[in-house]
Amino acid sequence: MESTTYALPATPKQIAYARLLALRNQTLLPWEVQQDRRSLSVWIDAQAKLNPGAQDSRPTSKQVAFAERLARIKRRAVPDECFRDKGLMSKWIDGNK
Repeated sequence: MESTTYALPATPKQIAYARLLALRNQTLLPWEVQQDRRSLSVWIDAQAKLNPGAQDSRPTSKQVAFAERLARIKRRAVPDECFRDKGLMSKWIDGNK
């Protein structure tokens, strides 16, 4: 008797989550990986460990909205460089509360 192992196909939930991670990490989801449940799981684990938020230095939409609300209250403008750097925006907010 021959023991043959068959690769189980990836589940729709796995594929959907993998596509979400691919978009978040701005990477391609290889076709070969999508064909096998185990290889897709390994790919998902590797992509989930990546932290694209650490690479993005722009302020969040909540920071921008809060800073603009503070600026209206204080009747001053948020400096342009604050819109390009999360740290500067945070310091500006802290200094203008």
